[in-house]
Amino acid sequence: MVINQLNDFIKQNRIPSKSCIVIGVSGGPDSMALAHAFSSVREEYDFSLVVAHVDHMFRGQESLDDLEYVRNWCLLNNVVFEGERLNVNQFIEETGLSSQQAARDCRYQFFDKIMTKYHANYLALGHHGEDQIETILMRLVRGSSTVGYAGIRERRPFSTGEIIRPFLELRKHDLISYCQDHQITPRQDPSNAKNVYTRNRFRHQVLPFIFEENPIAHKRFQTFSRQLLEDEHYLMELSVEALNTVIKNKQKQAVTIDIELLLKMPISLQRRCIQLILEYVYLHIPNGLTQGHINSILTLLKDGKTAWEQHLPEGLIVTRSYDECSFAFTDVNVKYYTISIHEPGIYETPNGFTFKIEYISEYHDSKNDMFICSVKDVSFPLIVRNRKNGDRMSLKGMNGSKKIKDIFIDEKMKLSLRNEWPIITDSQDQILWIPFVKKSAFERNFPVDEPLIAIQVVSKSF
Repeated sequence: MVINQLNDFIKQNRIPSKSCIVIGVSGGPDSMALAHAFSSVREEYDFSLVVAHVDHMFRGQESLDDLEYVRNWCLLNNVVFEGERLNVNQFIEETGLSSQQAARDCRYQFFDKIMTKYHANYLALGHHGEDQIETILMRLVRGSSTVGYAGIRERRPFSTGEIIRPFLELRKHDLISYCQDHQITPRQDPSNAKNVYTRNRFRHQVLPFIFEENPIAHKRFQTFSRQLLEDEHYLMELSVEALNTVIKNKQKQAVTIDIELLLKMPISLQRRCIQLILEYVYLHIPNGLTQGHINSILTLLKDGKTAWEQHLPEGLIVTRSYDECSFAFTDVNVKYYTISIHEPGIYETPNGFTFKIEYISEYHDSKNDMFICSVKDVSFPLIVRNRKNGDRMSLKGMNGSKKIKDIFIDEKMKLSLRNEWPIITDSQDQILWIPFVKKSAFERNFPVDEPLIAIQVVSKSF
């Protein structure tokens, strides 16, 4: 059944031969069945496989044993293994996220890194039909967007390719039976039995009733998910066309619309037009923005008042003035700049930062207003500039690199500040420092006689 499902998924979704597929494997039955099934068909499709495993370091030696288990399975089955231990507890302290959200963020950052490394076409994950039911029910209970109510998507863009989930039409026991039939002894995560997690309460208390009513309920939920996404795709196409007729002014991260024309649309298109506007002005939708904000905006537009303001997360202000409604941040006039540093001195940016550059003979621990690196490590001139799409940096004390966009999100920097915040690079565009935010691996312990350069923020107007 499992192999047939995988073959059907590959053919129905036209997954090309010779694809490079990264498989997220925890060591549990779902992901082990996925890894084994792909390994069984790889010669038929000439797939290149890479297994990616993350140890979140929540369970000490037990989770380290999971990593070694997956590594050994890959060795025995001639599959490339990529594993990493991530201190998620430290990430939780830095971000304030829940343990599950923090673990997910760290895991997907790792998957992104591995897909980039191998130029992979797909990231395959082992979610199954019961995961789908839980997700849809949870979102219906707590509230979500229309797309959110569709639950887990079979395919979606990610990193260098797409995420694919071939097992959404299978049940958990199908994957457990597959492992038993192929002498696979998966690892077990004790947290899956704890009812402290919302998902586990749905799993243990709600799903048994649903499957008593209909043993193939997972297929019904998956059909619902597909149809909802198909309908949403069509409605969004209509909304894009309709939105073009109501926009009066469009700038970078600022939009003004004609209220009367918007309110003439069907309500389903009104909601989606507001959603499209928010996606455009925000660039990255913040966690604090909900469907309730969209409903509130529409209610205010209909109540007849000719002037009001609504403040949304991260400094976005929605303003009505007579027949117009504007979506804009407090400052949308971004100042773009590139400053070359050839020698020591004082340098100013158009947005109020002043930097002091000097050579020093001895390294000392610097605060977040100063960055020190070796003259030998960088190429001159140094550059002070705004961020650019695709910017990444190697972080001090960490392996690999991280997107600047994700760093700003993790640090909860206001969106209105991100585009003007200074980035320090060398002439090869290697990012050295984001002042007051993150330092790169270029700041390290230096030999006593190594020539050094110090960059310090001596004033800022933000």
